[in-house]
Amino acid sequence: MIHTPTPPTVFVVDDDFGMQDSLRELLESVQLSFRVFSSGQAFLNEVTPAHAGCVLLDIRMPGMSGLELYRRMVGRDILLPVIIITGHPDVRTAVQAMKAGAIDFLEKPFNDHVLLQRINEAIERDTQNRKLRAEQEAVSHRLASLSPRESEVLASIVEGKRNKLIASDLDINEKTVEAHRSHIMEKMASHSAVDLVKKVIVHKYSTDGSLISKRPSERDVANLANVNSFV
Repeated sequence: MIHTPTPPTVFVVDDDFGMQDSLRELLESVQLSFRVFSSGQAFLNEVTPAHAGCVLLDIRMPGMSGLELYRRMVGRDILLPVIIITGHPDVRTAVQAMKAGAIDFLEKPFNDHVLLQRINEAIERDTQNRKLRAEQEAVSHRLASLSPRESEVLASIVEGKRNKLIASDLDINEKTVEAHRSHIMEKMASHSAVDLVKKVIVHKYSTDGSLISKRPSERDVANLANVNSFV
């Protein structure tokens, strides 16, 4: 489900009051909106999937650790980009953080310029991710509007099959295939067969609203080329 986002905010989660004050001063100096939390639970009590921006997350805190908070965020569909900050860096923790999905890992004390650059990059990433998730949800709704037969025809189109072969495979005539194609194009709001197949392939490589960087398979690329060759 896509949530209407709030204005971008930097969410600071750190139990170190001195660090909280430093980050407040830094973020105020560049007029970035921010909120500060001293624990992971306090963050979870206030932040929802609708909140946009990014998270500056201390890895070591009493009670819920930064990594545990990040796991719970994902479980609640809070997909904000996370920048890990820590005064106790080690390779194992850094690897765990990056595997969990953190976009960066910064050691305290950090360079203010570098941190602000990372924050701006994270906010931009969140903006783009939300846009793509909204587009993919729209495609999901359009796909759900197709009839069972239209879905079968669409699957064949994506495989790069021509109308004659689709008709043979489904035991219908070509004019019926053409009619289904026309309805599919209208329902999918596609201006061409290539645009239609691109939408389906991109949708295939998005998962649960969280964006996963995957390259289309060689077969998908070949199918797109086949569609392009006869449209």
